[in-house]
Amino acid sequence: MSKENKQIRLTDNEYRLMEVIWDTEPVLATKLVEICLEKYGWKKSTVYTMLRRMDTKGILSFADGEVVSGIKREQALKAEGEALLQKAFGDSLPDFFAAFLEGRHLTKEESDRIQKMIRDATE
Repeated sequence: MSKENKQIRLTDNEYRLMEVIWDTEPVLATKLVEICLEKYGWKKSTVYTMLRRMDTKGILSFADGEVVSGIKREQALKAEGEALLQKAFGDSLPDFFAAFLEGRHLTKEESDRIQKMIRDATE
């Protein structure tokens, strides 16, 4: 199964690290350590441990001191959305939408965008 098609589940900290990587890649690991220390208070050893583990999982590539993502942000977001849909809503899109739309007023633009997504998914 290709990286494009496999389910990617990230821990909260893996997702935080990937956000930095997606925003700065390619990035030197030393620079990544500086950013993570400032942003999250993580020590060098924490960042390097995560990099090695995530490299083994195919989430990123960590070689010669440089880090690049092995997955796209969209893949991670899709996997998170699907996991939430399954866990909290029993894989029911109508229940998911009902929960998020309850008590909320959509703008015309939001409504049009959602309706277009539904039309596109049913064609």
